[in-house]
Amino acid sequence: MIASLPMYDQPSQRAANDALWAQIRAALGYGPEQLTRGGDLWAQWTAPDLALSQTCGLPFRAKLHDRVALVGTPDYGLAGCPPGYYNSVITVRSGSGLTAPEELAGKRMAYNEALSQSGWAAPCGFLEAHGVTPGALVQSGAHQASAEMVAEGAADFAALDARAWQIFEEHTELGEKLTVIARTEPTPALPFITAQGGDTGAIRSAMQAALDALPERHRQRLGLRSVLHIPAEDYLALPIPAPPA
Repeated sequence: MIASLPMYDQPSQRAANDALWAQIRAALGYGPEQLTRGGDLWAQWTAPDLALSQTCGLPFRAKLHDRVALVGTPDYGLAGCPPGYYNSVITVRSGSGLTAPEELAGKRMAYNEALSQSGWAAPCGFLEAHGVTPGALVQSGAHQASAEMVAEGAADFAALDARAWQIFEEHTELGEKLTVIARTEPTPALPFITAQGGDTGAIRSAMQAALDALPERHRQRLGLRSVLHIPAEDYLALPIPAPPA
């Protein structure tokens, strides 16, 4: 069987993720001893023996919703977001002079990938609502890489997952190098999934029991308050933006 928690698995988070999975496995009574790290995420997400993983809302609605079972939605208690929702922070280099969304017209935008809700879909809708067309689009491959590109001057702005941004602020120097000038509208947070046919209710209950049993230091590190039930239809109702030209 396969289990992975790849969405927030920076080095600072790995021990807490390992501890969480150990508690989930104990509550479930099955699953691999270790989390899978690295490798092809799409192969993991669609594996017939997937016990648990976490994906992004855009891949879920674009390619996965009819190939996996939705277990639940994390609640990270993010400011300005309802329970189980998250958003993106629009970041610029500190001292750049950029202070408002309208000033991003024609500016270089770093994005992690075109199948990212927070890095691509959310800023697409946000910029369109503000009548802003960015300039060059630069793919970075990861939220942290996008942030680093902005910090180093290789891009002018980026939209970053709000939970990832919290981690960067706590564990890197990026919080000092970047400034948040806006936030996108909240959408359902990154869904937990299992293979089709999985007992999603039992897995969600096991996840909540695992959180309740987790030592406080790990709970604080993960920032995960609870695992909620948000219907798949709430994810599927969101638009799928065109990829970059």
